[in-house]
This record gives sequence, C-alpha cells and structure tokens, in this order.
Amino acid sequence: MEEILIQFPKITPTQIRQFEELEYLYNDWNSKINVISRKDIDELYIKHVLHSLAIAKIINFEAGTYILDVGTGGGFPGIPLAILFPETRFYLIDVILKKINVVKAIAESLELKNVKTEQIRAENVKGDYDFIVSRAVTNMPDFVSWVKDKIKKTNKHELKNGILYLKGGDLTEELKDFPKAVEYSISDFFKNDFFETKKVVHVPLKFKA
Repeated sequence: MEEILIQFPKITPTQIRQFEELEYLYNDWNSKINVISRKDIDELYIKHVLHSLAIAKIINFEAGTYILDVGTGGGFPGIPLAILFPETRFYLIDVILKKINVVKAIAESLELKNVKTEQIRAENVKGDYDFIVSRAVTNMPDFVSWVKDKIKKTNKHELKNGILYLKGGDLTEELKDFPKAVEYSISDFFKNDFFETKKVVHVPLKFKA
C-alpha cells in the first residue's frame, strides 16, 4: 500500500480507502474460494495490485474510455485500474463463474460504479472498446484472434487503441507477427525484484469494419 501512495501520490481519500480495503476483501474471499494462490495472497499489493497498475504508467485513461479485461481471474488488472480511473468504464470477463462472482462482490463492496462483470468467453463479447487489457491468459497470437474485432475506430489517446498485456520473460517469438508491438519494462517504474522481467506490452489494433 505504501508503494501505491508513492507511485500515485494524487489519489483521493476515497481511492486510498478502496485500495486499503482490497487486503481485507481478498483475504476474506480467498478463505472461501481460492481466487489468488495461497503463496501470493501475502504479497497482494506487489504481485497483483501494483502489477495491475503498471498499465497506468503507460497510459492515463481519459474519462469515458471503455476497457475490456479478458480473463480477469480475481479481478486483475481490472479492479485496481477501476479504482484509479473512476471515470473509465471497465467490463471484466472470465469463463469461471466462481471467480466472476467474487469479482462482482468485491466491486460492489468497493462501490465501484464503473465496473461490469460477466461470465463469458472473449469471442462472444459484443461491442467495441478503446483498450483490451489482460494478464498473461494465453499467447499473443491466440489472444489477438479472440479480440481483434472489438476495437473502437476513434482514438482518444496518444497511444493507439488496442491491447495492453501484462506478461513476463522473452516475448520475441510470441510477438514476431506484431511488428508494431511495444514492450515497456515494468522495472523502469517499480523497483521491486518481482518486476525484473515483467512487461506491459502494447499491441495496436485497427478497427475491423
């Protein structure tokens, strides 16, 4: 939590309270349903919350931006980003109903009015979005095939509409078919050893008519 305050010093008292409540909420839910691995729950703020917020070091979402979080799991990166960007609309999806039920309950407990949740496959999602975020749910070629037709035509940001993907390691092979992809090393922003090989990958996608 201290690191969040250092990295994002302009957050409001409401946002501070919401970030602080995450610890209790996830510990409580994890005791009933295993949404975060047992070894990671003690490092919730570094391995999940701050990791999710690395996207906010790449882009400052404008009010009215629409974000799709594919394979949100326990609500990452969607929930921390929804706290940080209350004027941005987030649609969190996962195929596992018990996880979506937890995410929905956490969003309600935090009174996040900008979060919608649903159990649905990415391929079946209707509508289009400014950005699609995710945290290493599959390889990039497969992920792009799921979401390539869900991008808004008009760009609101300097960063082109498309995918913002959290993943680690050597991505050379995975990104070889995406020459416009850009990798941002999270260790440039956050100094914890956990982020040493972690990246935010931006893959711009063109609107499909």
